[in-house]
Amino acid sequence: MTVRRCLPWPDKRLRTPAAPVGSITDDIRAHWQDMIDTMEAMPGVGLGAPQIGVMLRLAVVDASETRGQAVRMANPEVLHASTQPREHEEASPNLPGVSARITRPRAVTVRFLNAEGNIEERDFVGLWATSVQHQIDHLNGRMYFDRLSKVKRDVLLRKARKLGR
Repeated sequence: MTVRRCLPWPDKRLRTPAAPVGSITDDIRAHWQDMIDTMEAMPGVGLGAPQIGVMLRLAVVDASETRGQAVRMANPEVLHASTQPREHEEASPNLPGVSARITRPRAVTVRFLNAEGNIEERDFVGLWATSVQHQIDHLNGRMYFDRLSKVKRDVLLRKARKLGR
């Protein structure tokens, strides 16, 4: 079990789009396992590789009640998003101590390279969908608070600074 350190905001890698993954190798599988171990230790429901300094388009998501159901994704992309919104309190281990209510599509269809190296399309709903979209934002060099108005984002970042983050 390898729990990796999450990069502290405002590390520039958190603003850098991650590189695509060409194929699923043992190194990729090892990154995924480290990411799952790190996600479980937080505990969280997802993690994007850039959050731990791995600049590849890799994400893991596990929003199951029992845990142990992590979906490993390389190069995930949203193909379809529902028009029905879902609001959820989002946070990040890269900026601990603060969170914000973010509205995202309630359901998404995502295409990704799975752990077997096959292209898979899967529907995610509810917290699963929120987490997948949150992780794809990380892969694109975005943070959840980028979805807030400038005023709300500034308040959140000021609060984080006061907390010494």
